[in-house]
Amino acid sequence: MVYKKRKIKVFRARKKKESIDVVIENLKKDYEKIDPSAIEKFEDFPLSAPTLKGLKENKYYVPTEIQRESIGYSLRGEDILGAAKTGSGKTLAFLIPVLELLYCNKWTRAEGLAAIIITPTRELAYQIFETLRKIGIHHDFSAGLIIGGKDLKFERKRLDQCNIMICTPGRLLQHMDENPLFDCSNMLVLVLDEADRCLDMGFESTMNGIIENLPPERQTILFSATQTKSVRDLARLSLSNPHFINVHETSEHSTPAGLVQSYMVCELHDKMSLLWSFIKNHLHHKVLVFMSSCKQIKYFYEILCKLRPGTSLLALYGTMHQTKRMAVYESFCRKSRAVLFATDIAARGLDFPAVNWVVQLDCPENANEYIHRAGRTARFQKSGEALLVLLPSEIAILDQLENKKIPIKEIKANPNKLISIQRTLEATLAKDHILKESAQRAFVAYIKSVFLMKDKSVFNVEALDTDAFARSLGLAIPPRVRFLQKWKKSREAKVKAKELEDHTLATSLNEQLNNSDYSEEEPESDHSYRKDSYKFHEDDNSEEENDELLTIKRKDHNIPEADSLEENIDLELLNDTNKKKKKPLTKAAVAKKMIKKLIKPNQKTVFDETGEAVLDGAKTKVSQLAREYENSNNFGGINIEEAKQMLREEDVFDKQLFREKVKAKHREEKRKAKEEAKRAEMEDASSSDEASVDLSWLPDPDKVYGKRDSAESDENESEHDSQSGSDVSVEESDDEEVSQLHRPSKRKLLTSNSDKKRRRIQDVDEPVDTGLSLMEDEELALQMLDS
Repeated sequence: MVYKKRKIKVFRARKKKESIDVVIENLKKDYEKIDPSAIEKFEDFPLSAPTLKGLKENKYYVPTEIQRESIGYSLRGEDILGAAKTGSGKTLAFLIPVLELLYCNKWTRAEGLAAIIITPTRELAYQIFETLRKIGIHHDFSAGLIIGGKDLKFERKRLDQCNIMICTPGRLLQHMDENPLFDCSNMLVLVLDEADRCLDMGFESTMNGIIENLPPERQTILFSATQTKSVRDLARLSLSNPHFINVHETSEHSTPAGLVQSYMVCELHDKMSLLWSFIKNHLHHKVLVFMSSCKQIKYFYEILCKLRPGTSLLALYGTMHQTKRMAVYESFCRKSRAVLFATDIAARGLDFPAVNWVVQLDCPENANEYIHRAGRTARFQKSGEALLVLLPSEIAILDQLENKKIPIKEIKANPNKLISIQRTLEATLAKDHILKESAQRAFVAYIKSVFLMKDKSVFNVEALDTDAFARSLGLAIPPRVRFLQKWKKSREAKVKAKELEDHTLATSLNEQLNNSDYSEEEPESDHSYRKDSYKFHEDDNSEEENDELLTIKRKDHNIPEADSLEENIDLELLNDTNKKKKKPLTKAAVAKKMIKKLIKPNQKTVFDETGEAVLDGAKTKVSQLAREYENSNNFGGINIEEAKQMLREEDVFDKQLFREKVKAKHREEKRKAKEEAKRAEMEDASSSDEASVDLSWLPDPDKVYGKRDSAESDENESEHDSQSGSDVSVEESDDEEVSQLHRPSKRKLLTSNSDKKRRRIQDVDEPVDTGLSLMEDEELALQMLDS
């Protein structure tokens, strides 16, 4: 027998799960005990289990320095100004407190909006949203990505269901103004990532509108690599005792330690060849190239794609469609070797993995922008290299970089590795006119970007060799830069006005000095006259009585001379003309002037011999009442009585015009009838002339030629008909039937013709006896010749 072993179940006492309220109370008690220096892992923070699980699954174990210093204050609900180097983990430093704040308040989807996270660019908002999805996967909160370029109707319907909103300033303000479902009255926390960019002049009006709609009692968290300390900006946000946390304030450099930075001085027309040579020598690297304008990015990307350098090329700029922008961002993140041409929208906060080089082909606006651009590489204690390309006129920015504690060294390009592609670009643009237009727009965009920069000690538009730069882009003729021409003209006018003003001021001062010298030499008296006053003869007693009426009561009263008055008037007129900017005269402006003057374009006016305009009653109003009605401004609508009267007046002229048309038509018909009658009379006269010829005096042909047989006459008639090509028909009397016709054979026709010719020859050889005398025969012949 086989005995089976009995399984004995062991019953163990299970731990009772603590209620959520107890867990939240314990977490809040531990917030006050947080010591940043004692924290080595995220588990040392008093965080909820869903947050810790999300961090562990995404391999976030050890917090960075900014996270250790700031998370404790954020969990307590205090306002924070956080500043740290690029790539130091500022995103988690504000996302973890946001998740814990909602967890501790037991926030549900029905309670609406609790946190707003504002970023300056769409790509950064998308990156924060993806990070929030990863670490907050075990929480039961809803989050929304509210950025421009997406479906606005889709966002409107679901906005009231979002607990955490990650957005850009423009789209957020649009929902605040237009969406009735937007409600932020219960909001707990406001986060500004890249706060200095959000609060600068570009977003000032938008951010002011947003802050006015937010509740004043809230927690505010600001993070940036270059944090703002402006009292005005902080006052706008209504911060209450904020903690300024700058973990790298005492560090030697303001950029990451693993970042190798260098700069290169290059002429403007050599930039294109330098970029091409750099790409060809770094085909196996991941490179990020920064330029100043969208049109430059577009042209450089298109032309280099035509030249095929041997690596993947991508472009990211503001005017692209949002779907394309997201696709380019994700594609560059996935690739291990590629070149991305981008504007400053990629300079803030974006975490591109494993970027080897950051090339700033155009000079950044200031040192802060340089820090953000260069911070796209050497992230999270990794290494990277940054290259800054400067023009000889832009070297002044190096002093700003030195003041910001940025270590940068100069390098020089190897001339053996530089490849000139100017000829290739010229040949490519000659074939493709669309690419040529793109090059022209890129040229103007770069000149404009330099012109609009604030720091004129670094950016000098007059120092640019525009002709050589246009040729380096492949353009044979440099495009016109209209705004630069206008600026130069206005500046010359200001210089001339200033010189004229200085000259007039100097002349007026000299005249005043001369006047003062003259007055000192004159004896002082109560009735002393100045140089400009009227003078009277003292000898004339009759005029002495009137002197008191014309004297100047004040000694210091200065009457300006006529010359100085004219100069002052000319100066005022010159200043007025300088203030009024002359606009270019365009076709649209001319048309507007014509409309204002009530001049109808494309109108033909005919004048008679006396010089008066001939009115066309079919097209224009003829009566005086109708003209007055048209010229009057009837803003209140149509006056029925006046319109009726006007139509009656015009009806008289219309009837008269109709009668004239009918009379003209009748005259034309009579003229044609007369011409037809004349033509008929001439035809009748010609026919009557022929009929009036008297042929009775001619001899009888039967007597002269003799009588012919009927057969012979029939043959002659058939011969005549065959020669004329007409059909032969025989008409008989009505009683007789039409006999069947037949054409004689060819042989018979030939014989009859030959007999006829023979007979004619015989008749010619033999003299004809007419029975007349010789004189009568000659007269007969002459009459026949005349007829």
